Amino acid sequence: MKFLSLRRALPIALLFSLLGAKFAFAQEEEPASVEMAYYAIDNMILFIAAVLVLFMQAGFGMVEAGFNAGKNTVNILFKNLMDLSIGALIYFFVGYGLMYGADISGGLGLLAWGGVGIGSASAPGPGVLNPQVDWLFQVAFAATAATIVSGAVAGRMQFRAYLIFSVVLTGVIYPISGYWTWGGGWLAALGFHDFAGSLIVHAVGGFAGLAGAMLLGPRIGRFNADGSSNPMPGHNITTATLGVFILLIGWFGFNPGSQLAFAGSANTDATVLIAANTLLAACAGALLAMIASIFVVGKPDLSYSLNGMLAGLVGVTANADAVTNVSAIVIGAIAGVLVVGGMLLLEKLQIDDPVGAWPVHGLCGMWGGIAAAIFGGYALGPQLVGSVVIPLWSFVTMFGLFYAMKAVGFLRVSPQVEIEGLDIGEHGAVSYPETNGQTPLAVGRWYYP
Repeated sequence: MKFLSLRRALPIALLFSLLGAKFAFAQEEEPASVEMAYYAIDNMILFIAAVLVLFMQAGFGMVEAGFNAGKNTVNILFKNLMDLSIGALIYFFVGYGLMYGADISGGLGLLAWGGVGIGSASAPGPGVLNPQVDWLFQVAFAATAATIVSGAVAGRMQFRAYLIFSVVLTGVIYPISGYWTWGGGWLAALGFHDFAGSLIVHAVGGFAGLAGAMLLGPRIGRFNADGSSNPMPGHNITTATLGVFILLIGWFGFNPGSQLAFAGSANTDATVLIAANTLLAACAGALLAMIASIFVVGKPDLSYSLNGMLAGLVGVTANADAVTNVSAIVIGAIAGVLVVGGMLLLEKLQIDDPVGAWPVHGLCGMWGGIAAAIFGGYALGPQLVGSVVIPLWSFVTMFGLFYAMKAVGFLRVSPQVEIEGLDIGEHGAVSYPETNGQTPLAVGRWYYP
């Protein structure tokens, strides 16, 4: 009887012994497993964020096409396609090395170089990003900075001139200003904070667009000799609205993705705060822009409200990691008012920006940097320096490029091409064959084909 009981007990004891040994072994291996899990989570979430930011190219294309004449739709979409295609290649060969290389300016933090292409991967672990996914995320930002300009110069810029601009911005101008802050350059040493790129991405694009709009001059018929303006509404408000919603969705890759590390409770808390602040600022911007539009045009205007949502997003991008929910609402609300004021200012100065690229990305990008000091606790001095120097860098360099192209007759299309539409003149195609790109019926402030 005792022997039988012992025979039954031995397998049970052996089982518990094996389970105990396996548990002890698992405990010994757990740190390595946790490190690999953190590595996988961080890199996979950043990959998803990169895809969301790349999807913003579609949003920009829809916004810019909808806010412009139908006869220029092919041209606008083509520019967005090339911004990504050219931008990805030039950022691979040149831009990434400039932005995240070692300082070569004698300790001044002005210029860096890290070689061509994507570096080799380091040992995986928590907080370690694979260089491939890091490049993928960063190149999406570079393409965004370039495509902002497309709307500001829409309807009158030569396609080949735009391609040259895209190469220079994504290959040189954006990476250098990015190195100053994100790559460890002189603005980073000064203490300047731009979490996800209100200045580095949006103000760079917005002020480059302002330089282009100024040197190109307004579209034919936009302003009269006495200084008064003629509205030139976009041809498809549905497309523009869809584009803004796509941009809103993409921004949840733009801002939360800039956390760069997601595993662990602290990173999780930071990421969801950033996401909530992003939405709150966007909604506050749209609402306040709508209210402001009532004072401007007498009725709530959808185009102002759409730009207000984008303005709120731009305004919170520099500081979403450092402010409270209520502060994000205030930041977005102020941005919504600023964008309406900026659009009126451009009209007063007779600067033709068909989509409001400078008010949305330039003016509100500067506001985002300053708001990081007011609401996020960062030192005001460095924030003011960065919020002036980065826009100035973009404006001056791009003004010089556009001026040189204008001097040799390489910048603006002929009046005939502009009147007929850039789709036909530049590409030999139309987006709406049934109307040849024209919009025959005008109702209220919007044209309906």
